[in-house]
Formats: sequence, C-alpha cells, structure tokens
Amino acid sequence: MTEKEYNQCVTEYADNVYRFALKNLRNTEDARDVVQSAFEKMWVYKADVGDGKGKSYLFTIAYHLILDHVRRVKKKTSIESEMKKDYPEEPQSYDRPMNNTRKVLEAALAQLDETQRSLVLLKDYEGYSYIEIGQITGLNESQVKVYLHRARVQLRNYLVSPQNVI
Repeated sequence: MTEKEYNQCVTEYADNVYRFALKNLRNTEDARDVVQSAFEKMWVYKADVGDGKGKSYLFTIAYHLILDHVRRVKKKTSIESEMKKDYPEEPQSYDRPMNNTRKVLEAALAQLDETQRSLVLLKDYEGYSYIEIGQITGLNESQVKVYLHRARVQLRNYLVSPQNVI
C-alpha cells in the first residue's frame, strides 16, 4: 500500500470505521481511540496490505481492537463490582418509557453479545457480504450466517416484546 492509497483509505473509510466502533462501544472517546489505533496499525503494516484490501484490513483491525476494548472493560467492571459488592446498588428508574425508535434499536443491539452486534452492524449497516464479514471477523461463511441469524432472531424477539417498545 502506498502513502497515496493510505490517505485515500483515511478519506473514504474513517467515518464508516468510526460509526462501526461507536455502535459497538457506545462511547465517542473510545470509538475515536479505536479509529485512531486502527489507522495507526494500518500505517505501520501498510506494506502487508494488498491492493484493494485497505477497507477489509481496516475493519478487521477495528473489529479486533473493539473486542480487546470490550474485554478490558468487562474485566475492569468485574473487578470493580467485586470491590463494591458490600454496598447495595440503587434501583434503576423505569418511569420514563422508551418511545424513540432509535433508543429502542440501540437497546435491542445492546442485548446482543459483541460478536453478534458486530456481525449485524457489518452486514446491515455497512453492507458487507458474508465472505467479507468472515474475513474481518475470522469466522467462516457458514458461521457468519448462523451467528447473524441468531442475532436477528434475538433482535426480533426483543423488538416484538411490548415491554421493550412501550
């Protein structure tokens, strides 16, 4: 990959990678960090990136960075919860219904695990094919189809449940 091709990838895909990271992490600063790290790694390994493979390589790096981040946060959260288990938690407030479609969809996506959420976002938001998603995530095509089907069933079950959309 040449410097010109790298710059073209930055111009064309920065927003897409950021949107993908933001939908998975739901935190703007963390999403920006992932995008920056992904482009940094792509720059360092630009010699390994073949012609026309920039987008796939970039999303693969971003996907793995997102998984690493989620694992770190889960580990940190579990340690903090162990430290706080002596203190009772305040009950959540449910007095304001979620009537905004966007909020309902975000809540539905939040119910999925990291892999399922990433697959749904790559397929339905970014428009990747099953083969491309498999290359990004390291899954084979049939695994992508099965996991994506299960994720969609889980989304459907969440969205048709009256208590979740009212």
